[in-house]
Amino acid sequence: MFYRTDQPHGLPHNPFAALVVPRPIGWISTISSDGVVNLSPYSFFNAIAYDPPQVMFAGSNQHAEGGPKDAVKNIRETGEFVVNMATWDLRHAMSDTSTPAPRNVDEFEAVGIEKEPSELVAPPRVKASPIHLECKLSQIVQLEKSTDEAVNMMVIGVVVGIHISDDVMVDGMVDITKVRPVARLGYLDYAVVDGVFSIPRPGWPLKPGE
Repeated sequence: MFYRTDQPHGLPHNPFAALVVPRPIGWISTISSDGVVNLSPYSFFNAIAYDPPQVMFAGSNQHAEGGPKDAVKNIRETGEFVVNMATWDLRHAMSDTSTPAPRNVDEFEAVGIEKEPSELVAPPRVKASPIHLECKLSQIVQLEKSTDEAVNMMVIGVVVGIHISDDVMVDGMVDITKVRPVARLGYLDYAVVDGVFSIPRPGWPLKPGE
């Protein structure tokens, strides 16, 4: 089949999100200028640069109370956020934090997720997550919108600190099968990384520190 994206596709659900997969999940913790903590997952998320390390996530839905969702609003106010790794063991908690809530709700407390202080930024981390990226805001990019009222923004952050649990390290490298990260597919579907394969390529192994 073929369909133009500016015209009806005739399917029960929009297939676009099922076509660019799997997508890593940015489980973003922030804190507002008033001190209210927010935790929410974003499946339009990825690493975009290596030196300095940078990540992005995008939110295309409006908050029920108007304006951008809490994560974008908070980052705009404070310039800081944390990416917490969403894993198989945390899959239900991660999903629960996607539930729409008033701006004064702390999703850590609402869902029963234990916090852990960060080292370089104010937002707390998900203690049970094995990997955290502490980030400072680089820029917020206004994306194309379907209507003037729509909210569609991309947040780019520079990673200033990284936490890795010793439990997922083997011989100095991250063993992703111990992390078991979950990824977003289409519709209500997810995937979990519990198996890997390698392909030799020129220039490997890298020099120490690369």
